[in-house]
Amino acid sequence: MALALPIIASNPSLLPRLLTEQEIIARSRQGVLRAEADRVAGLVGLTDKEVAAALGLSASYLHRLKIDQRISQDASERLLLLENLLLHALDTFEERSKTVLGWLRSPLRELDYQTPLQALDTVTGYTLVDRVLGRIDHGIFG
Repeated sequence: MALALPIIASNPSLLPRLLTEQEIIARSRQGVLRAEADRVAGLVGLTDKEVAAALGLSASYLHRLKIDQRISQDASERLLLLENLLLHALDTFEERSKTVLGWLRSPLRELDYQTPLQALDTVTGYTLVDRVLGRIDHGIFG
């Protein structure tokens, strides 16, 4: 099921702030609620399948979770990293969620012609994609 593009991304004052590494560790250990996955996906309009892959879960498992259930520590960490990455991308692309979504789905030379979303199947992939965004922020392309 695809999520509709949200109003949040079009109103920067509604965007959450980037989490610190310590906050990510603490919140991951507690486990975040399944509902958070929908909220994070809604930042740019990711599908449930895309979110599940980024969390290292199957889409069917993600669908079976109740909205008030906590997800595993590993999936929680990935979700919080995904949120920070999406917020960075929204900042880089000036709050244009459709542009971010297109970028996430486009193969990049810097990622060996994988899409940023494909690279998110590992925690190291989150770092690589974030570095690509940093290069874009500084006008370094390729």
